[in-house]
Amino acid sequence: MKYSATVSSSRRKSRKAHFNAPSSERRKIMSSPLSSELKNKHGVRAVPIRKDDEVQVVRGNYKGREGKVVQVYRKKWVIHIERITREKVNGATVNVGVDPSKVVITKLKIDKDRKALLERKMGKGAEKGKGKFTEDEVKAMQDVD
Repeated sequence: MKYSATVSSSRRKSRKAHFNAPSSERRKIMSSPLSSELKNKHGVRAVPIRKDDEVQVVRGNYKGREGKVVQVYRKKWVIHIERITREKVNGATVNVGVDPSKVVITKLKIDKDRKALLERKMGKGAEKGKGKFTEDEVKAMQDVD
């Protein structure tokens, strides 16, 4: 069912918008989840990935490998991680592109803008409570029977 009259639900238009997205929108689309420790610390589930974040690959051929993000290649929708390379036929080594959704951020590079983003996002989750029940509500529900 379509909820907003201003947004198309057409697969064709959605794909066109996605693949023709400007770099500013690609930044947000290319977000990665945080590790469970960082999630608990910052109260945020995912953030846009950036150079110098430390990540761990959780899917694919390079599963389990860790490293620092060397480049966020927005044009190709991939990130390059140090030590995840392959050798070409001519002997040159090249970085292998990894999808940002298939990595977990283990260490954030925090500057003032990143700190402001985390505080903003944490504020949103704290207000709503994200659908979590408090202990009092759980007890009240058990008494309903």
